[in-house]
Amino acid sequence: MDIISQLQEQVNTIASLAFNTFGTLQRDSPPVRLSPNYPEPPANPTEDAENFAEQAKLMSAALVEAAKQVDALVAALPLAEGGEEAQLKRIAELQAENDAVGQELQRQLEAAEKELKEVRELFSQAADNCLNLKKPD
Repeated sequence: MDIISQLQEQVNTIASLAFNTFGTLQRDSPPVRLSPNYPEPPANPTEDAENFAEQAKLMSAALVEAAKQVDALVAALPLAEGGEEAQLKRIAELQAENDAVGQELQRQLEAAEKELKEVRELFSQAADNCLNLKKPD
């Protein structure tokens, strides 16, 4: 797999990890008193709090590892050759090539539409001729 595909896959992995991490934190986090106007939330058993803290550490470690892999993949990308001027020149060349190909495709499309029109006219004439050859019953 090329580096760009690996980067895309890694970004998807980070998104999935973040989604699961946030959902798990939201689901499993202990209740917190938001205001003095609210009653004190019930206390959680210490085992659940320990599991929650350990799970949060594992999930954050997985996110950090995935981010490090993205950094490594970005570092492995080839450097631009020739600087910004060379890139702009290459972009201009590619745009000119794209324009030329677009014009050729447009000419081919017009020729195909013209040919389709001629075929339809011939088909219509052939159908009319066939109908005229039929003898009335």
